[in-house]
Amino acid sequence: MPSLLLRIADWDSPGFHFYNFDAQMNALAERGAGKPFALTLQGDDRRLPAAAHEVLTRCQRFLGRRNQASGHPTFDRVLERHRALHDLSKPLVRADFDHALDTWQWVLRLAPGAGLAVQIAALFHDVERLVTEADVRVEHRAADYQTFKDGHARRGAEMTEDLLAAAGVGAEMRWRVGRLVAGHEQPPAPDDPDAPDLALLNDADALSFFSLNSPGYLDYYGPEPARRKVAYTLARLRPETRKRLRRIRLRSEIAACLEGLAA
Repeated sequence: MPSLLLRIADWDSPGFHFYNFDAQMNALAERGAGKPFALTLQGDDRRLPAAAHEVLTRCQRFLGRRNQASGHPTFDRVLERHRALHDLSKPLVRADFDHALDTWQWVLRLAPGAGLAVQIAALFHDVERLVTEADVRVEHRAADYQTFKDGHARRGAEMTEDLLAAAGVGAEMRWRVGRLVAGHEQPPAPDDPDAPDLALLNDADALSFFSLNSPGYLDYYGPEPARRKVAYTLARLRPETRKRLRRIRLRSEIAACLEGLAA
């Protein structure tokens, strides 16, 4: 079985190179073309359980976890359509693809009984970036960040409904998914019938930023934009979900931002 050895001392090192690790894991998964592969942790047995939890969290996009709602051919077609949209030779598109899968897996970790609409929305919530930010990011240039993100969500919803129609998804499900994608950058109104799914999608998207994307965001944009992004993303998390951050392996700079916001 193809495998990768990871030493816990390296994983815990302040200089751990997340991108190299992610690239190695992606290559391992793609080389096996869907076949099983192994990741072996080596190191202090006392640290092993917590380290394994952290590493599995970063690698959960490979698990393909499903539930009853997503365990049927409709979702297979959706996954195939979603994958076909992404040119993984482009680093930013690769990052968005990994984030989409990771957000989907966070949805199922937070709510094992999650419905089909919110799972599909997790996959497609950032699809608009394939048009506007596939080669270079522009969000840091926005005069009003929330307005920029809301526009991103609305355009993404329109794209998602068209893409799902091409995948043979029914009109009612397309509409429900579109509503979730359109609203995923704002806290839901209490009387919104989709409020539980919107809150779940917000939580999953935010957790994926911290657990998977935050090192790359810091290096791409720099410390001050990263600090603002951490504050924005933390505000999206429900208080009970913020507790999950305690068991996520964060870059020291991101951890310091969180500590500063909590002070």
